[in-house]
Amino acid sequence: MLLDKTLSRSHLPSLGEPNRGKVRDVYDLGDKLLIVTTDRISAFDVVLGTVPCKGQVLNSIAAHWFEITKEIVPNHVISVPDPNAMLVKKLRPLPVEVVLRRHITGSLWRDYQAGKRDSYGFTLPDGLRADQKFDEVIITPTTKAELGEHDEPISEQEILERGLVSDSIWQQVKKAALNLFAMGEKEAADRGLILVDTKYEFGMDKGKLFVMDEIHTPDSSRYWEADEYEQRFESGKPQKMLDKENIRQWLIQRGFSGQGTPPKLTDEVRVELASTYLNLQERLTGKPALLPTQDPGARLSDNLSRANISMGESK
Repeated sequence: MLLDKTLSRSHLPSLGEPNRGKVRDVYDLGDKLLIVTTDRISAFDVVLGTVPCKGQVLNSIAAHWFEITKEIVPNHVISVPDPNAMLVKKLRPLPVEVVLRRHITGSLWRDYQAGKRDSYGFTLPDGLRADQKFDEVIITPTTKAELGEHDEPISEQEILERGLVSDSIWQQVKKAALNLFAMGEKEAADRGLILVDTKYEFGMDKGKLFVMDEIHTPDSSRYWEADEYEQRFESGKPQKMLDKENIRQWLIQRGFSGQGTPPKLTDEVRVELASTYLNLQERLTGKPALLPTQDPGARLSDNLSRANISMGESK
């Protein structure tokens, strides 16, 4: 049964204890990292449970985008030894997340409705409607919070004044992010999708900029059905979502937005979200999504052993 084949946490004793984030388990291998993308799902910075196949979908989509965007900006990928794992170059992460938005929706729309319109060093105009398209892509950076804390909006001026990123590196970051988003928009449009917004993370090594973490996945990005956008927007209906915003809205409808105890995910919700993720993977990568035929934890251990990935040693 699909619901029984989930990876809630990795267990790789030979690699030591990982740094466990909301979704990823990260093993330090010296000058490299092994990132295991589990099937955990989080929303509003709270881990809610697992969704079948979610980890392999995120990992596969990220690997796809890293490969086709490497001429725009280099990335940290060394190899993909397992559907749920990625061996990467260890970088010095920049302390900001770069969020690009083509539409006003999600948290930006919720803030706009609450009167918060100048959190990023510019003021959004009056009269915007939910899901409205911006004339130009806007950049809304956030701080990178510690585990259990919330990312906070920050302006470009603040980033530079606080010395979080130097001006010269920030200009490289903005150019790379805008070019990545432009390619993401085009690729999505070719597949009948709208890339609504996304988050990028960058790191440095020996003075060179790399994109890292994940790219254009349904956890870091929003996708809508392109052919339904105009009709839904004009009629004020919610867009057809193909990403994690589905679970956020499910939680909000049940009175949870980060405070208190979240409602338990039903098996129906877990399977429905798994189907959404798998279908998006097929559309974005053009390759069929494969369902797990064995326990993903056992498969992960076997694949890492075959790839000779161990503490301080990999190939």
